Amino acid sequence: MYMKLLGRLPPSVKPGQLFLALVFNAALIATAGACSPPPRDEATGGGPPCLPPSYSVSPTSAKPGEKVTVAAPPADCNPRYGGNARIEVSVTDERGNEVINATAPMTDSGEFTYTFTVPAQIAVGEATVTAMPHNIDWCDDTGRNNRAEGYVNLERASCAEPVKALTITP
Repeated sequence: MYMKLLGRLPPSVKPGQLFLALVFNAALIATAGACSPPPRDEATGGGPPCLPPSYSVSPTSAKPGEKVTVAAPPADCNPRYGGNARIEVSVTDERGNEVINATAPMTDSGEFTYTFTVPAQIAVGEATVTAMPHNIDWCDDTGRNNRAEGYVNLERASCAEPVKALTITP
């Protein structure tokens, strides 16, 4: 196709200019859909995407052997996680070692409370705590309902993973 177009151009247009113009136009077409509003989601009443509620970590500083609670209130929207919903909580220490990876019950509205004991083997310094719905597309920035009940091997959408800091002291 490139060669056919090249043969129909005036002599003043150089082949490199045509290639750049084709690439630029293709990029414009490819990104045009990204600026459109998300489709309505009839399952949630046509409202905007319903993302998980923000969670907290308390206390924000702890020693090995102490208890830490990770919790979230109910969402302001209707995420409809279902009666068997689970939250997945992970803790990664300063060295990058995942020292906790557990699931706990979560309500249909995203509310949960999970308490753990800081493990003895955790590195002193800044740890990270992540909490997100288990087996659900928690990062639904497509405008569709974020329930993915029954699906496995989900890939996260391109957005930031929710992370909270936990300072581990000696």
